[in-house]
Amino acid sequence: MQITQNTAVTLNYTMFSAEGEVIDQNQQPIVYLHGGYDNILPAVEAALDGKVVGDKVSVTLAPEEGFGEFDPEFVREEDISAFPPDIEVGMMFETREPETGETMQFRVTAIDAGVVTVDGNHPLAGMTIRFDAEVLEVRAATDEEVVHGHVHGEHGHHH
Repeated sequence: MQITQNTAVTLNYTMFSAEGEVIDQNQQPIVYLHGGYDNILPAVEAALDGKVVGDKVSVTLAPEEGFGEFDPEFVREEDISAFPPDIEVGMMFETREPETGETMQFRVTAIDAGVVTVDGNHPLAGMTIRFDAEVLEVRAATDEEVVHGHVHGEHGHHH
């Protein structure tokens, strides 16, 4: 079966930096619903379209095709009193913009002299990456998966 609109696709992947270093790799196969559901990067989804079990793809993504450009406005310094006492570099926090209600995740990147630096950019923002994937399984998605916009079951979404 080919990967087409509304197929559930199982794959293994490895992401590399522009220098060829591994920056992410799945531990368990991932499953996504193919066909514009924003479950995988659009350029990767386009490369996988029409592929079958056993096929491999390699896609090099500029920042705008991957995790976005680095935005210095998403880096903020806050007083340490705004954080829990066990704050550590690497911790993640979610905030809600009062005007829009939009949520945003921030990662603590530094703690120095009572000041905590947080970064709302994706950790891979600004990077050119190579995404290599191997197709392990392709099946027709269920009607429920299509309605929900994601795959259910093993390695998929659980309600």
